Amino acid sequence: MWNYFKLIATGSWSLAVGMWIVLRHAFKRPVTVQYPYESVRLPARYRGHIELKREAAGGQPKCVACLACQRACPSGCIALDGVKPEGAPRKVLTLYTLNFTTCSLCGLCVESCAFDALQFSKDYNLASVRKEDYQMDLLTPGEKHS
Repeated sequence: MWNYFKLIATGSWSLAVGMWIVLRHAFKRPVTVQYPYESVRLPARYRGHIELKREAAGGQPKCVACLACQRACPSGCIALDGVKPEGAPRKVLTLYTLNFTTCSLCGLCVESCAFDALQFSKDYNLASVRKEDYQMDLLTPGEKHS
């Protein structure tokens, strides 16, 4: 008989604790956002895919095609090429592609760039079902990667 009353007491206590948690959180602001209409505020240290920094004058990439980022990448997802025109002080970038399907977002490419030509983007909504959408040509400015 005592076991019966003990079960009623522990069940009532459990119910009271559960109701207290519900009441405590019922009047707080919701954590979720209405996704298509609202977006989350990204932290300052958010790492998206890499992108090329451009010079203020002319909008040309700062990259000199030294291949340091390509050699530093453990995933092998960066491919770049450049040519040195006659009389030019440095190489001109002709190809810079990123295979984002294999990128591990480790940041070694950004750290290895001695010319400060790479940075992390703030793109976070890169959902797609096509593999081709993640073969990014970083040389073309303003291209939307979706």
